[in-house]
Amino acid sequence: MWTTIDDGERAATLARGLVEERLAACVHVLPAGQSVYRWQERIETAQEHTLLIKTTTAGYAALEAWLLKRHPYQTPEIAALPITQGLPDYLNWIRECTQ
Repeated sequence: MWTTIDDGERAATLARGLVEERLAACVHVLPAGQSVYRWQERIETAQEHTLLIKTTTAGYAALEAWLLKRHPYQTPEIAALPITQGLPDYLNWIRECTQ
């Protein structure tokens, strides 16, 4: 799954919290990039960090709830893609880290 946030320190705080709470096995924080989007009928531009969050399908609901309580955006980008294939040892590691 992933989310975006406009502040590097907040990105690091969210990433660490997700791993500490065992909601994610790993969070990869990408450097800020430019986002262009429509918000309240206006075109906006912002610098945002993307957090790539490695978790399980079973853990998604708890992770989403945790993130919603801590994310400063009114409507944060929280989205997930299913892992359809992966190295079995890596997928087991994600499960072990999020139990």
